[in-house]
Amino acid sequence: MSSCRVGLRLAACLLNISEARKKYVVENIAKAALLERNGQRHPEVSVLNIFSDPEYNRSVITIAASIDELGNSVLAACLEAFQSIDMEIQEGIHPCLGAVDLIPIYPLSGVGVEECGAVARSLAENLIRSVPGCSVFLFGEADLPEKRPLVQRRKQLGWFTRRDFSSLTPDLGPAPARRCGLTVLEAGGSRSRCCRV
Repeated sequence: MSSCRVGLRLAACLLNISEARKKYVVENIAKAALLERNGQRHPEVSVLNIFSDPEYNRSVITIAASIDELGNSVLAACLEAFQSIDMEIQEGIHPCLGAVDLIPIYPLSGVGVEECGAVARSLAENLIRSVPGCSVFLFGEADLPEKRPLVQRRKQLGWFTRRDFSSLTPDLGPAPARRCGLTVLEAGGSRSRCCRV
């Protein structure tokens, strides 16, 4: 992806998935982000990094794209993740919430946090339409009008304790299904967090 084009509007997603031990699964999820619907490589989407921790059994896939393409790219990666990861059998020391655990979206260049919030909300709606049993919780700029911070949402969701999430009422979608777990979307303005993986 060329960054020298005038007016290029970029955003990034640090897609957190609950898999690190099966390298081919993580790679397939990353590859799904790069392809257009016709199967061709998308010229305005890049996977910048994949960080996997086998003990945690968690990977973070950093996807950068034009703001107009990021939502579709992340959706494709999420669909692959939900097909490949079953939270009923997932093991790891990280207190994960779902197969697709966390989807933070951050502005990089020429984009505001409000636009990232709109992409996150649209992505959340597409996920619940596309994945049976997908439950979505929002925070930050994606969570309108409250814009609840991460700390507040972590307490509400019992983020660091594995438990039965079926009693939770998501912001979008049905009660969390055991296979999917729950997914948290955020949009924020902190580039320093975006660069910390």
